[in-house]
Amino acid sequence: MAFELPNLPYDYDALAPYMSRETLEYHHDKHHLAYVTNGNKLAEEAGLSNLSVEEIVKKSYGTNQPLFNNAGQHYNHIHFWKWMKKGGGGTSLPGKLDAAIKSDLGGYDKFRADFIAAGTAQFGSGWAWLSVKNGKLEISKTPNGENPLVHGASPILGVDVWEHSYYIDYRNARPKYLEAFVDNLINWDYVLEMYEAAAK
Repeated sequence: MAFELPNLPYDYDALAPYMSRETLEYHHDKHHLAYVTNGNKLAEEAGLSNLSVEEIVKKSYGTNQPLFNNAGQHYNHIHFWKWMKKGGGGTSLPGKLDAAIKSDLGGYDKFRADFIAAGTAQFGSGWAWLSVKNGKLEISKTPNGENPLVHGASPILGVDVWEHSYYIDYRNARPKYLEAFVDNLINWDYVLEMYEAAAK
C-alpha cells in the first residue's frame, strides 16, 4: 500500500495541556486514518500507488482533486506529529536554524508573530508553513490539504489549522492554539532535520 498510518512518536497524554489526549485520539486515529484509507483507494484507482507520497501529491495537484486532498493531508500529518514534542517550542533553536530565521525572516520574534498571523488569517481549513524556497526561508499559508510542495518549496514546519486540530481544547480560539503550538510544542530538532535536507 502507498500510505500507512504512522504511530505517534509519543504517548497520547504527552502534549497535554497544550494538546489533549482526546484531540490526538480523534485527530490521529480517526482523521489521519481516513486520509490513509481513502488515499490508498484513490491512488490505486489512479494507478499511482507505487509512487512515494511526495510524488503522488505533486502528480495529483490540479488533476485529481479527491486523491490530492487525501495524499496532501497524509503528507502533512506524517510530519505534523513529528513537528511536536513534549517540552518543545520556545526560543532555544538549533544554531543553524536560528541564524537562518535571523537572516531570512528578521529574527525569532518576527517569525513567531508572522507564523501565528499566517495561521490565524487562513480562512477556513488549512495550514501555516515555514518552508525553504530558492534557498531562503519563507512563511506561507495554504487552504485545505495543500502544502508548499506544489508551489516549488520544501516545507520544514507546518501547523494544522483545521478545526479538528484545536476545537476540543481551544474551541474557536485559533490564535491561542497557535501560540501554544509555537511556544510549547514545536520539535525544533525535527525542523532542523528537514531544513538540512531541504538545503542540500
